[in-house]
Amino acid sequence: MNKTPISVRCPCGQSGYESVFIYTAPPKGETIFLFSSQGYDRKILRCQHCGHFISVQDMNRDELYSENYINAKYAEQGLEESFRRIISLPPNQSDNTLRVQRVLDFSRGYFLASPLEKPLTVLDIGSGLGIFLYRMKSAGWDCTALDPDIRAVEHAKKIIGIQAIHADFLTINDGLGQYDLLAFNKVLEHVADPIAMLKKAVNHVHSTGWVYVEVPDGEQAVWDGPEREEFFIEHHHIYSFTSLAMTCRLSGFTVKSIERVREPSNKYTLRAFLTPMRSCR
Repeated sequence: MNKTPISVRCPCGQSGYESVFIYTAPPKGETIFLFSSQGYDRKILRCQHCGHFISVQDMNRDELYSENYINAKYAEQGLEESFRRIISLPPNQSDNTLRVQRVLDFSRGYFLASPLEKPLTVLDIGSGLGIFLYRMKSAGWDCTALDPDIRAVEHAKKIIGIQAIHADFLTINDGLGQYDLLAFNKVLEHVADPIAMLKKAVNHVHSTGWVYVEVPDGEQAVWDGPEREEFFIEHHHIYSFTSLAMTCRLSGFTVKSIERVREPSNKYTLRAFLTPMRSCR
């Protein structure tokens, strides 16, 4: 059992961990960020109670998503070129095409079949390149992007032609409103306290709405070894089936379904459809 003091905790709240992987250098394929470019000491621990994985390290990631993430991830191609490349992928090679299809299929079964007076609304938290909202807009949804990097916000407005908010979802207090759908596409693994983020989401989804979540599946990825991108340094959390269900329920949501998928990009992913608990309203 690992006894190392840690700042990131398993969502189940227990304290027993076992060491799974130890890194003294970035694994092959990991993005080199400013904070990780000098000195590298990191480990992946697994909760002995629910199978959740956490990344433990002393490097400072505080400013990663306000500027450094885009600088490192899209330095070569830039936002617009990266966006164009991804939206041009054939459907069977696109994670996003299948994601949007899953979301639309669920929404057709969830919302009333009768014609709606106005388009359904979606807020994509941590919108990044805006690939998801580009397809949702094409499907007739009223789309809003939210991202802590102003360049992603301007990209969403200019290139995709949608509303966009420059903010950190955890700290924004005014003017956000409520939506029919809130989407967390590969977002919860990047924050130290995913329960706090999902708890806040309860206030911004309509009582008749729902939440879509995607996170990396550590239970499947661990069998392929330490170089899997699910365990890269930008991820605080890598989920098990059980830990994702617990995270959602502790945050005030009813889990409608959780499924495992292997994405066209080779990612191991857990996806969940959630509705707010009535008692949390």
